Parts: sequence; C-alpha cells; structure tokens
Amino acid sequence: MITHIKFVSIPVKDYDRALKFYTGNLGFKLLTDQRFNDNSRWIELEIENSQTKIVLFTPPGQESRIGTYMNLALTCDDVRKTYEELKTSGVEFKVPPTEAPWGTYAQFIDSEGNQFVLSSE
Repeated sequence: MITHIKFVSIPVKDYDRALKFYTGNLGFKLLTDQRFNDNSRWIELEIENSQTKIVLFTPPGQESRIGTYMNLALTCDDVRKTYEELKTSGVEFKVPPTEAPWGTYAQFIDSEGNQFVLSSE
C-alpha cells in the first residue's frame, strides 16, 4: 500500500536563487544537489518533521510551468505568526492571512514566481 508522498517537484529557472530562497527564507534543509548538465539540477530539500521532500527541478519542455500557481499548500501551526516570520525573512506575500470557512490561509510567491498557499490544519 502507498504510505506517503516521497517528493513534490517545484519548477525553477535559477537553481542557485531558488536554493537560497528555500533554505534561507523558508528554512528547508538541503539533502541533495545533483547536476544533470549545465542547465539542470536535482535539488532535494527537507521540511522539518515531514516525510514529504521538496525537489527543485524543471523537466525538459516544462519551463512554462515556472512562475505559475502551484496546487500545493504548505501547513503550519499558526498562519499569522508564520506569515510575520516569513515576511521578516524576505518572503513576498500576495495575500495576507485571511479567514476562510475552511481555516486561515495566506498566499506567497517564491524566488521564481511560483505561488503557494500557506495554511493551518
């Protein structure tokens, strides 16, 4: 039986800039940084206390996905507190903490223009 999601891939244009954002601004831990060629890398990141890894990788021919809305929500204990912490670390938010029928959420963009939801459980 399936037990969990191993990784989620996020398309990026500038691997160095994205790595700096995800480790420096979001606090993810670098696990693997493997170069395929001059234009492509597989960068695997760990989120503390999560089995699911984040991979910074753009498959050939999928460059149009960079800078779009990612159907991916990152969860935290307190959206308002995490919003303030991330904003202080330089993360740009498109939507500040907002109450919705299903909970509190905010929306931010990464260094590549990809858009994500930040929500509480």
